[in-house]
Amino acid sequence: MEKIIGKLDFEVLLRNSIEIFIIFLMFYFVLGFMQGTRGVGILRGLVFLLVIATVTLLFIIRKFQLYTVDWLLTEFLPWVTIPFIILFQPEFRRALVRLGQNPFLGAFFRAEAPILEEVVKAAATLSKNRLGGIIAIERKVGLDNFIEGGNRINADLSSDLINTIFWPGSPMHDGAVIVQGNKIAAAGCLLPLSDNPNIDKALGTRHRAGLGLTEETDAISIIVSERTGNVSLAVRGQLSGGYDAQGLRKALDQLLGQVDHNSKEASLG
Repeated sequence: MEKIIGKLDFEVLLRNSIEIFIIFLMFYFVLGFMQGTRGVGILRGLVFLLVIATVTLLFIIRKFQLYTVDWLLTEFLPWVTIPFIILFQPEFRRALVRLGQNPFLGAFFRAEAPILEEVVKAAATLSKNRLGGIIAIERKVGLDNFIEGGNRINADLSSDLINTIFWPGSPMHDGAVIVQGNKIAAAGCLLPLSDNPNIDKALGTRHRAGLGLTEETDAISIIVSERTGNVSLAVRGQLSGGYDAQGLRKALDQLLGQVDHNSKEASLG
């Protein structure tokens, strides 16, 4: 009798595992189709949440016969999930984006790293000349939605071009430059403003925009203050400032893993 029950439990677990694997494949192909869009980060988070978390929970439930937990997942949770998502939609979306940045999923979806030295040089010159600017670097979550609202350039990444865009009087100097791979995809792009109440009140719209983008995507924002020339870096909804060229280069190297260390040093003055 015990052998029959054990065999049934194994068959149920195997069947559930196969179903989850099929769902994973479906998400995988949908993610490939949506690559380069803003929604891909949310879908990655769903993949991680539904596949990895579900497999783990099923294993624990079957292994230790946690019938109460099984009831909560199958009977109670579906009733509270939709109201929860509606009430906490912004927070839920950001949480899914951050889950989508999990290193496990990153092994399946790699992004091309940009030429970081040109970005460092551009930030150095902007800081030295007290020219405000935002340079947004795309990673795994696509920024096409924001690119469409700006002016498409699709030019080779160049510090001189970035500095020209942010020069006072330029028609695109008020928006953000978005970098995709080794290209400047667009300029004059409008970014979502952060509503984080803990942001320093002395920081203006430029910093809120750079930070807001990183709250909704996994992009990196480099913000140069027009008033002080201070260079700040926003990643995953966190803002840090006071970077010189060496510090910015090191931070970007850690985040994106590509720096030409033999290139000429820049100075933020």
